[in-house]
Amino acid sequence: MLLGSQLRRLREARGITRDEAGYVIRASEARISRMELGQTSFKTRDVEDLLTLYGITDEAQRGAFVDLARDANLAGWWHRYSDVLPNWAATYVGLEGAASLVRAYEVQFVHGLLQTEAYAHAVISRGMKGASAADIDRHVALRMERQKILLSENTPTLRIVLDEAVLHRACGGSDVMRGQLQHLIELSESSNVLLQIMPFSFGGHAGESGAFTILSFLEYDLLDVVYVEQLTSALYLDRREDVARYARAMEELQQESLRPDDSRTLLRELLHRL
Repeated sequence: MLLGSQLRRLREARGITRDEAGYVIRASEARISRMELGQTSFKTRDVEDLLTLYGITDEAQRGAFVDLARDANLAGWWHRYSDVLPNWAATYVGLEGAASLVRAYEVQFVHGLLQTEAYAHAVISRGMKGASAADIDRHVALRMERQKILLSENTPTLRIVLDEAVLHRACGGSDVMRGQLQHLIELSESSNVLLQIMPFSFGGHAGESGAFTILSFLEYDLLDVVYVEQLTSALYLDRREDVARYARAMEELQQESLRPDDSRTLLRELLHRL
């Protein structure tokens, strides 16, 4: 998805159609589409030929693309969960793991990177009624595995806004919610986590369209990607105008929400009441 998104941006900037790009690498328009969506592997020769077509001649820049192509062909850790992880969600997990900045607004549940195991189990069990205990456990394990990026050497910066409704929606009972609130308080004190609460008292706000996540990739100078999850699929938006609109909404949410210190105070008050 990282490489594909960048290749699509270069192609569109040059006004080249998918059919024209496919002709150059002896492939169909459909293959170009799959490459740009990150749904197929990348041949180094194809990437190099496309870069030439798109006018990329700087050797250092071309080398970075080739390295990215090699990385894209390596199976990520999440492939171990292919039995429970649909393709549309696997794309997100890969992008999240490569992101240097994760900005998100959540209206119903705590963001997956901030969930305790007990809270995640309660949320997943509710959303997978009728599923076997083994399948539920696999989904929980996947969510916990995602959180390891917070302990990695290249841990991303998180800027998360939670609607206050998230904190009042009991998932798994009082003990689970106590553990989750305490976890949020501890995470909010981390240098790479900026956690804010959008209070009920504010009224209408910029997050009226629902939850979304914006992923940024500074390492490869790629365009941001907006992720909007649906019941059985997800949207991945990387067009400048789409990303800019969501970025403005996120900025407004951060400006209008409680400051991090005040958000932590609210979390402590709610924890005290349980």
